[in-house]
Amino acid sequence: MRYYYRYEEFLLDCQKLTQNIEWEFDTIIGISRGGLTLSHLLGEYYNIRKVYAVNTIGYDDTSKRDYVEIFNIPNLDESQKVLIVDDIVDSGDTLKLVLDTLSQKYPQCNFRSASLFYKDTALIQPDWYAQEAKSWIDFFWTIDLKSNQ
Repeated sequence: MRYYYRYEEFLLDCQKLTQNIEWEFDTIIGISRGGLTLSHLLGEYYNIRKVYAVNTIGYDDTSKRDYVEIFNIPNLDESQKVLIVDDIVDSGDTLKLVLDTLSQKYPQCNFRSASLFYKDTALIQPDWYAQEAKSWIDFFWTIDLKSNQ
């Protein structure tokens, strides 16, 4: 079963996250690509200019790879409190790798995480999330532009 995640629902979930995140941070990192839309909106909401991306590849279309690749790690020398965001924490492999990699490279930083969706079977839970995922999610940013052509 697949679930279509609409833009209107995304806005409500972003509002939910901003009401629940009780932590002052100076930097936002979106896990590309799914976390980019969320990182942009949160950057605007919190008026944070240090909004970066880290790239990971853990899926080929809808097939999970045996490993997660990470690259394009931003320079966090001037950061202290960093919020890592993604669209979904599915297996937890990607979030764990990003947190472990960034914590090792930037031990002076305090890292926390937020996501729109979280599966309770994931090996790591984000600090904040909006919804529990019950099925495969088709996000509007993946579907809408292609379906209107």
